[in-house]
Amino acid sequence: LLLHHLPILRRGRPYRSVEATRVPHFRTKETFVELSAANSGLVRRDLLPESQAAMRAPLEAFTARELVALCGRAAETFVSATLPLGDQPQAAEDYVRQLSATTGLPHVLVRRNMEKIRGVLAGIETVLDGLTRSLDLSVLDRGHGEVEGHAVSFVPRSPTLGVVLPSNSPGVHSLWVPAIALKTALVLKPGTAEPWTPYRLIQAFVAAGAPPDAFGFYPTDHAGSGEILRRCGRGMVFGDVGSTRAWHADPRVEVHGPGYSKVLLGPDMADEWPKHLDVIASSIAENGGRSCVNASGVWTATRGREIAEALGARFAAIVPRAEDDPQAQLAPFANPDVARRISAMIDRDLEVPGAEDVTARHRPGPRVVEWEGSTYLLPTVVRCDSPEHPLANREFLFPFAAVVEVPAETMPAVLGPTLAVTVLTADEGLRRRILASPHLQRLNLGPLPTWQVSWDQPHEGNLFEHLYTRRSLSGAA
Repeated sequence: LLLHHLPILRRGRPYRSVEATRVPHFRTKETFVELSAANSGLVRRDLLPESQAAMRAPLEAFTARELVALCGRAAETFVSATLPLGDQPQAAEDYVRQLSATTGLPHVLVRRNMEKIRGVLAGIETVLDGLTRSLDLSVLDRGHGEVEGHAVSFVPRSPTLGVVLPSNSPGVHSLWVPAIALKTALVLKPGTAEPWTPYRLIQAFVAAGAPPDAFGFYPTDHAGSGEILRRCGRGMVFGDVGSTRAWHADPRVEVHGPGYSKVLLGPDMADEWPKHLDVIASSIAENGGRSCVNASGVWTATRGREIAEALGARFAAIVPRAEDDPQAQLAPFANPDVARRISAMIDRDLEVPGAEDVTARHRPGPRVVEWEGSTYLLPTVVRCDSPEHPLANREFLFPFAAVVEVPAETMPAVLGPTLAVTVLTADEGLRRRILASPHLQRLNLGPLPTWQVSWDQPHEGNLFEHLYTRRSLSGAA
């Protein structure tokens, strides 16, 4: 029985294509939802320059303040209202169950991610205040203004933002939702297993008063995703190293790949590691370990063996549970082969001298387990003798972390590019080196988990600066 069909949205209008992608339920493997498939030719036709301009035009009729208020209404609509889902209604609890059905994400984690998105929309004024450095938003309405006695003018870089989305966690949608308040139309390519959140957000925006023309929703393949990123003047792509590699050199596209996020303990805090164990464990395991801001490394000046053993013992208690269990912390892999390949990669790298799987001593049985018809990877902590070991700086879609001992004087250079770092040290010299590093993008100074994000701060780029450029302005405007 086919339960759901999601259409393409062309400027907000539903379009049912002949071709469709069938997405299975993560447990039964039977088709749960069918997505109308947009081929690359349709994407090209819909994203002509004049069509993109027409998508943005209705947003220009609103003031920025009106759009901020609209986002506030959309926040509550998203988490509580019954909204259209194709030709069926979708209550908020339907959304929770449906998203879980195709991704395996436990209901409790879906709800936490819902709240994260709601928080960004409800606090959009604060978010924009941080991203724009307190710019009076009326400058965007007039195209010019004055800041501290200086004339300013901002111009949109593109009428649209094209976003190629993942399926790993709905929280990532917090990154693109401010585009509407910034008067930029959206062209969204949903993750195959997670079309629910972008579709529901579009419906929440429309119910809150946004013009339908400002939204495109295109379930498509790799070729269609490429067309979206090439044709939209600004883009955003999520994915692994392989799928995002082609866009790293394109300044029009903001790339969100692996984070290689870490917890760092300086020599003054390493001896006090037990009091920080909750923060370290949460950094690794929160949200099923599926976010780029989850820690995949614990880098410490000393005490690496003790820290690894304590984490291994704690994580041995994390086991698969029913998706509606409020204690559930793990999400299964929709494709069992992916889980097995990841585990095989870890085992192959463990054959390289200088690393051990500490969790293996604290739990019986293998890393890959079958439970209730689904495949899970159990949390894994490895201890590495050197930052050069192949497992020292890896990231996987489950709670995985390497504990690495490194001399304090090599920090932070030895960390390499890192999205989020929780820094546990009071050593002023080390803190200064960390603050001066261009390779560490988000810093949590003190006992804050790596996943704790301030949305009014840049995240792999500043969305306002991505969508607008400042130009010189002289004379009377």
